[in-house]
Amino acid sequence: MTRATPAPETVTVHVPFRLVKRGGRKEMHLPDGASSQRKMDNTLVKALARGFRWKRILKSGDFTTIAELADREGIALSYMTRVLRITLLAPDVVESILIGQHGREITLATLMNPFPLDWSDQRQAYFSVERLLHLGD
Repeated sequence: MTRATPAPETVTVHVPFRLVKRGGRKEMHLPDGASSQRKMDNTLVKALARGFRWKRILKSGDFTTIAELADREGIALSYMTRVLRITLLAPDVVESILIGQHGREITLATLMNPFPLDWSDQRQAYFSVERLLHLGD
């Protein structure tokens, strides 16, 4: 545009996307090939933080059983044990969650179900082939 040409009053931009329900929230998915910086999954990060906190408390010896800690925290025992299980994730899987670079298949709901305890099996289950190739870098 030149100075003599007035700017249009409105500009229309078309961005193809679809809304997908994820963990009770709606998330916008861009078409394949479109880049977008993912943000952290706050629910998942909070669960990780709680799990590691509870693990630290249990290791300290302040509580003798998980049931005792669950009662003190006002949390259902079954929920606490499932959240504690996610502290068994491989460090690089945890890191990818914390920086928001985990795959869409990693949600709190999926991690609350049993998952492989072997770290290499976790990487194969939760990371794409491209991501696996870059883990050694």
